[in-house]
Amino acid sequence: MLLTDVCEKYRKEYNDVVCPMIAQVKPDANQLIIESIETFVRDSPLNRLPPDQCLPIFDTPIVQFADGDDPIFTEYKTIIGKAHLTPREALASAFDSKPGTIAPHTSVISWILPISRQIRQTNRRHILTPSRPWAYTRWYGELFNEALRKHVVELLTSWGYRAAAPMMQPYFKILSNERGRYSNWSERHIAYAAGLGTFSLSDGFITEAGIAHRCGSVVTSLVLPPSPRTAKSPYENCLFYANGKCTACIARCPGGAITEHGHDKRKCYQYQREKLSYLTPKYGVRVVGCGLCQTKVPCESRNPTRKRNHKRS
Repeated sequence: MLLTDVCEKYRKEYNDVVCPMIAQVKPDANQLIIESIETFVRDSPLNRLPPDQCLPIFDTPIVQFADGDDPIFTEYKTIIGKAHLTPREALASAFDSKPGTIAPHTSVISWILPISRQIRQTNRRHILTPSRPWAYTRWYGELFNEALRKHVVELLTSWGYRAAAPMMQPYFKILSNERGRYSNWSERHIAYAAGLGTFSLSDGFITEAGIAHRCGSVVTSLVLPPSPRTAKSPYENCLFYANGKCTACIARCPGGAITEHGHDKRKCYQYQREKLSYLTPKYGVRVVGCGLCQTKVPCESRNPTRKRNHKRS
């Protein structure tokens, strides 16, 4: 009898009380998940830029995993804000359960979707506003990211595990504090916990595929081996913190929101709201983003602090 069949038997007999204790481990699950995400990114028609649907929005994804009970997620309540959820809280809220009873163990699947070279090239040429393909990436690319989240949740559910994409749950919120806007589930911070990269002077997230990307994640009751966090500091991949010389993102910011002291979230949001809002009807999207600080910079498509890093144009 298959593991999923055993789970279903227990689910019926014990009202899902015993099943979570049994359905914890699936051999080679991490590799199966990676392959499934890569296939979805490669084959999904949603990963194509309008209007001709020929140009891929994202290149091959990078996928890693985190222990959902890693202490770093509790630390985020101090670093980001008290409202930021731990993976256990996020999964429990999705199933209307108490965090302590939702599952014996929780894991997080986190991925990076690198933006394709052709789209990045269009944004390099702009100095005040994002290019139309970049705005399309912010809007249609995130719609694709939502479809990917659903795909991963459905995959895990089909195996008999609980799963949820926190950003797609009713409890997901955008809040604000003295530093500016923040969410109760930060995909960048989840990616950091999974060892996918580090932060930058601009508040972006620099991975081995660079800073021009989108992040996604799913929380599950499936036990997955966590990926190592090898960075010695939260800013290790940023050249500014490595040598104090790179200020490319400062020069690229049209709103003056980036300085050697860091990123001013309030000023950044104000520029986008006041100076870029006219682009939403012009481009035909609800959100245009900006992203100028993510292109025409050394970290655009690579980790600039690694000498062995392969070049991506």
